Amino acid sequence: MADPDETLQRIVLVTGPSGAGRSTAINALEDAGFETIDNIPLSLVPRLIEGAEAEARPLALGIDVRNRDFSAAALAELHANLAAYPPLRCDLLYIDCAPEILARRYSETRRRHPLAPGDSPAEGIARERALLDDVRARADILIDTTEMTVHDLGAEIRSWFAGDTGQRMAISLHSFSYKRGLPTGVDMALDVRFLNNPHWEPELRPFTGLDPAVADYVAADPSSAPFLDRVVDLLTFVLPAHVREGKAHFSVGFGCTGGQHRSVAITESVARALAQSGWHVSIRHRELERRGLTATTSREADKLGKVS
Repeated sequence: MADPDETLQRIVLVTGPSGAGRSTAINALEDAGFETIDNIPLSLVPRLIEGAEAEARPLALGIDVRNRDFSAAALAELHANLAAYPPLRCDLLYIDCAPEILARRYSETRRRHPLAPGDSPAEGIARERALLDDVRARADILIDTTEMTVHDLGAEIRSWFAGDTGQRMAISLHSFSYKRGLPTGVDMALDVRFLNNPHWEPELRPFTGLDPAVADYVAADPSSAPFLDRVVDLLTFVLPAHVREGKAHFSVGFGCTGGQHRSVAITESVARALAQSGWHVSIRHRELERRGLTATTSREADKLGKVS
């Protein structure tokens, strides 16, 4: 029997204060396979939905306070109506950010705030946040970009929504340094600091877990293969259970001291094993991204020539 959720048209309403990252979120959703429309007037949304085909791609709509017919009450009513309409699955995604960070972003770009073109950006930020308070409270998904980069937000969007355009649940694997704390939103975190550390090998220290020599060094640790086997066994056991519970994404973090060698190599190995089992896997190496050494990648079974 088909899962009822698979027959629903997916709609995501994307909003939040100006400068928080709404446009970045829209772009990430488009990259994930959504059809996207930004700055759409609220009054046009019902007609857009009525004209949608039964098996259309999932749809992401950017809602901006600058639209002439925008109001928090109208957006709340639209969200409630769409959520109550049986052929649809509608979520309200709110992209938030701390006021002081928004002010700094406006200062860096020297742009005027849309709600305070003649005043300081701080005035416009305060007005907009007050206008959106009720919308924020109603959000189904809230992402705070205060401490995020553009890459961070893209990875977070993919972890929430990548599974909506293909496999039911998407897997996000993160490597990280314990010195910087756990990644935001991980469902499971595993410590790999017990493995031999390439940092203490002078010829390997400048490289990362993406380099074959470092990956081979980590794999040569007698504890490495048994650990990988147990982790993959655990994940292949729990992931189907989370799918049955309706979870759209699952995130796992692998941490080491610096987030450069062991955690990166293990993340790559686990991603490869899961992809070979048919899961859609996205990868984020947090500390390498901070240094501009890599970008988020993804793997799927068909890219590796194997489908479960």
